[in-house]
Amino acid sequence: MMNRITGRSAFLALLKDEGITHLFGNPGTTELPVMHALKEHPDLTYVMAMQESLVVAIADGYSRASGKLVACNVHVAPGLGNAMGSLFNASFTGTPMILTAGQQEQGHGLMEPVLYGPLVQMAEPLVKWAVEVTRLEDLPRIVRRAAKIATTPPTGPVFISLPGDILNAEAGIELGRSTRVDTRVKPSDESLQALAQRILKAQNPVIIAGDEIVKSDALREAASLAETLGCAAYQCSTPYGAHFLSESPCFMGALSRLQKQVREVLSPYDLMIVLGADPLRMSVYSEVDPKPEGMPIVQIGLVDWDLAKNYAAEIALKADVKETLRVLIPALKAGGGAALESRAKQGIAALTSKNWTAKRKTLVEQISKAGDRSPIDPDWLALQVVEAMPQNAILVDEGLTSSRHMLALRPHRDRYGYHALASGGIGWGLPASVGVSIANPDRPVVCFSGDGSAMYSIQALWTAAHHKLPLTVVIVNNGGYRIIKQRLLAFHGDDHYVGMDFIDPKVDFTALAKSLGLEAMRITAAEDVAAALKSAFGRPGAKVIEVLVDGTV
Repeated sequence: MMNRITGRSAFLALLKDEGITHLFGNPGTTELPVMHALKEHPDLTYVMAMQESLVVAIADGYSRASGKLVACNVHVAPGLGNAMGSLFNASFTGTPMILTAGQQEQGHGLMEPVLYGPLVQMAEPLVKWAVEVTRLEDLPRIVRRAAKIATTPPTGPVFISLPGDILNAEAGIELGRSTRVDTRVKPSDESLQALAQRILKAQNPVIIAGDEIVKSDALREAASLAETLGCAAYQCSTPYGAHFLSESPCFMGALSRLQKQVREVLSPYDLMIVLGADPLRMSVYSEVDPKPEGMPIVQIGLVDWDLAKNYAAEIALKADVKETLRVLIPALKAGGGAALESRAKQGIAALTSKNWTAKRKTLVEQISKAGDRSPIDPDWLALQVVEAMPQNAILVDEGLTSSRHMLALRPHRDRYGYHALASGGIGWGLPASVGVSIANPDRPVVCFSGDGSAMYSIQALWTAAHHKLPLTVVIVNNGGYRIIKQRLLAFHGDDHYVGMDFIDPKVDFTALAKSLGLEAMRITAAEDVAAALKSAFGRPGAKVIEVLVDGTV
């Protein structure tokens, strides 16, 4: 005889067995069975956020900062609707996530009661798999399959609709066991040799690295490849993570999303080596193609959608980046011999005066001259934050215009040390930093956010205060949507900024933060910045520093 168990308790037991330690959520009536079952699972930490989009963003941040599967539970149709923007972000970054929502009882849903909606159809466009449980006996198979699908590359969110009658039912069911698909595959010997020979044939190759460097833990291997070849390496044009070791002598920085500029940067090279990336993802339309005409491409990665997605590749290998580089580098050294070693030394020497480290030094000297400006210069503020942060701190970056130089100032040294907005949908940074901090309780976390972004998700600060997180949020207050002003002026020659200012009335972020339970202060003078940052970064607890900066366009 199998022990009888309720659907609600079985659901939480299954999550825990899949490695879930935190359930991120916002409770509603259809989620009450899950809330009721939590008392039977005291080892599962429930993290409440004050709106469903924040729930998913916090879970997203937790996963991106830990590499782990996450679970979040939102309310029925309107709650899932609220969560869709954050689910779009999680889908963009391939976050392994089980998203669930309570659903009206089967049969009752046919009556279209208040809050009812077709949850599976709503979620399907943004997830790898969406399903509704229709029998309690199927719940274990569904949760196990969801975990497997979410964690198998290309990773991503899945959705499960949980009707109330399933959660409240009781039966003797077998919970099964967890499965993870090991995708750490490397190419065949023939493919590897073909790739090595093609790379060695190039006279001036360039590496473009993306998020799979983080997912496969290949930072050291990617840098070693660049140094073996003595070639330049760039982050792809959507540099939302620590995709390359900044202080490698071969690292040049991140590509922009300006087609003409990217084309000029890449024109000197004769082979593009793409490591786990959609290398040239642009933003605004241009008649100029970012890829120089005729440039050949070789590409490695597990996200097959990105392989030769927009540009044909001479060689495209669906393989784990780290495992491939582990065997590719020795093959290159064996095939290239002393000639490759000599060429690599020359290449590295030629990059020394223009690599990331050299460019940072020049940039710091330039930005430092703005220290006496009033209002505070936002680039100068970004530099102060970088220099004041503890060495082991994690940076969550959604400063947009105010953090335009952040990637050029703060070095990537570990794969979980930097996280930025990926999809372009603002408001991710504040709640994501909460999740990042929960995932890394022993590391201080700094969130650098614009004021416009912060107002999308300001109530996430309550969760940070409630959990007493070692999180410092720097809100850069320039009084409006500066990036939209810049683009209106640049693209349309128009400086009539309608709906882009927060000045009548002004937003008091310091008062907002205090109302949500955080220590908070406002800075208006440059001479007060360094001491405030040092003090905040050196003390425990969640804090907000609001800094008024120059919003001139």
